[in-house]
Amino acid sequence: MSKPNKKRYRLSEVKQQMTDAVGGAEVEFETDAGDVLTFPHPLFTDDEWDERVDGAENAHDKAVAILGEEQYEKYRAAGHKDGDIALLMLRIQQDMQDQVRKRPTRS
Repeated sequence: MSKPNKKRYRLSEVKQQMTDAVGGAEVEFETDAGDVLTFPHPLFTDDEWDERVDGAENAHDKAVAILGEEQYEKYRAAGHKDGDIALLMLRIQQDMQDQVRKRPTRS
């Protein structure tokens, strides 16, 4: 039984609100060569993706874990360094925090 004056969250609604707030469940970015690459937004990753990324031992392994082999090859062919993906992830995190602050998840 719910307590009076308490908000009950419906997880599916919160997830949809957060998806909308951060612009979708996937991150899309463009390389300097014009290729559009994608990977799961960090809020919406699955356990397998998390384990691959968290288990990466260096910048190269982390970039491959985030992008996958095929997209990684396009990323490198465009002249990007392995460590550049960390800059992108930092920007995504900053944008996510900014968007979450702007949109309350309670109605």
